[in-house]
Amino acid sequence: MEKTLRIRRQENPFSEAYFEEYSVPYDDNMTIAVALLNLSEGQLKKKDEAHPFRPVAFDHSCHQKRCGACAMVINDRPSLACDTRLSSFSEDLIKIEPLKKFPVILDLLCDRSSVFERLKDLKVWIEGESGLQGEEISYEATRCIKCGLCLEICPNFYREGRFGGMAAMAEQAALLAKIGPAQRKKAADNYKRSVYEGCGKSLACRDICPAKLDIEELLVRSNAAALWKRWLKFQEIE
Repeated sequence: MEKTLRIRRQENPFSEAYFEEYSVPYDDNMTIAVALLNLSEGQLKKKDEAHPFRPVAFDHSCHQKRCGACAMVINDRPSLACDTRLSSFSEDLIKIEPLKKFPVILDLLCDRSSVFERLKDLKVWIEGESGLQGEEISYEATRCIKCGLCLEICPNFYREGRFGGMAAMAEQAALLAKIGPAQRKKAADNYKRSVYEGCGKSLACRDICPAKLDIEELLVRSNAAALWKRWLKFQEIE
């Protein structure tokens, strides 16, 4: 069995992008990540002399849907390469592109540092003693793997804007669940500015999240804590 991978290539951040196609033999369990790692010059279907063969650059690490490094766009859907099997596609041609809301470094490799820089600006850490309330919601929020797929599909997020998307919301939800009164006002103000005022509640992020976070519940509890100054007991997530 074979599939054709149509991969968007780019030599550097300033060069023009182009596509190359590879014929890839696969079995039922082969993922996109493994297929990209296995590509060889002999599999190149359409050879362009202006672009000699080189391995496809992309981020990857755990290959277990835990680190979020291999986020990319596969057949126009933001996905994790390690969690997407070639056998899941009925069509023979699979298009693979980098995330579109972050600058491309090389091929499928993007600069997602703005996600983490935003979290630094929001100071999503606890100063002093933390409370014991909100243990369930804090655990749920910290399951976010920072892959950026939620930002890729969000109609309200753009890299230079104030709205931090659900990647920022998850960290702030964990913080709001555990901080004491001294930090609460500043954290609430940050949350309103970076999440509440920008979120259109489309919940496209809920459907794309590889960790299957209960994003709607996190929003409800975080809004209650930051805006209405109360904390409702987080219900157990089944």
